[in-house]
Amino acid sequence: MEKVKVIVNPASGKGRGGKSVPVIRQKLLDLDLNFDLVLTEHQGHAIALAQQAVNDGFDTVIAAGGDGTANEVINGLMLVKQFTGKTAALGVLCVGRGNDFAFGAGIPQDLNSGIDCVMQNHRKMIDIGRVLVDSGPAPRFFGNGIGIGFDAVVGFEACKLKLTGFPAYAVAALKTIFLYDKAPVIRLDIDGEVRDQPSLMVSVMNGRRMGGGFMMAPQADISDGKFSLCIAGDANRRTIFSVIPKFMKGSQEGHPVIEMRLAEKITVTALDAPLPAHADGETLCEKGQKLTIDLLPSQIEVICQTE
Repeated sequence: MEKVKVIVNPASGKGRGGKSVPVIRQKLLDLDLNFDLVLTEHQGHAIALAQQAVNDGFDTVIAAGGDGTANEVINGLMLVKQFTGKTAALGVLCVGRGNDFAFGAGIPQDLNSGIDCVMQNHRKMIDIGRVLVDSGPAPRFFGNGIGIGFDAVVGFEACKLKLTGFPAYAVAALKTIFLYDKAPVIRLDIDGEVRDQPSLMVSVMNGRRMGGGFMMAPQADISDGKFSLCIAGDANRRTIFSVIPKFMKGSQEGHPVIEMRLAEKITVTALDAPLPAHADGETLCEKGQKLTIDLLPSQIEVICQTE
């Protein structure tokens, strides 16, 4: 019988993760699953717990939390794979705020449906992104996407609010219009094509959605070996106001300030102002100078719904 490690972030979803523990534990007991459940105690803890789970012979590691928890577990799995070649399947139980990685990977957003999905055990291989900030000591892996510029600031502001889920990001987006409305000049290297331009935002998507409801790349496929890029050029406040509703519908493609395209590797270099950036909603940098992002195809087996 497969061994399953369940890593729960009790702080996810403004405490929803902690409240979900008795429900998760009882349902898994009722289903006679061979599991061990552990709670994270600090930021970065899920990385170490996921690494240890693989080294201890667990076949599946389940991240119970939001995008940040899933990101840490992905990093733990990838670090072990990188150095030892050993791996485990990834499951996700959504008890966080945005749950955008799960959305893009075809994982149910409801906790009960998520547990049913784990038991059905349908799997597929997904791509994983890798990002290096400036000349940092090591890259970070991500499952859903990188946000540089405007959408990174939206994430920073959302974390300050008492609201959760999409409402927090929607309010933060409106606030950010007045905080980050001047597009910095950047150098983009997209699969070897280099150009300098003002860009309010660069989203490098493996999944489809950010912020719990902003469809940054509505056509993205997490298993196609390509990033879906969404690049916003120079835009004034009125234009930003007009384009935000399009992101909610996923209809921004074709707008004069929006460029959508596919890529395998992208480098973003600041030319006149430092760059804020996040990976799967987790802060990468507030004043980055250069981000190098590439895609690693078919890296992790994820438990998801049948397509």
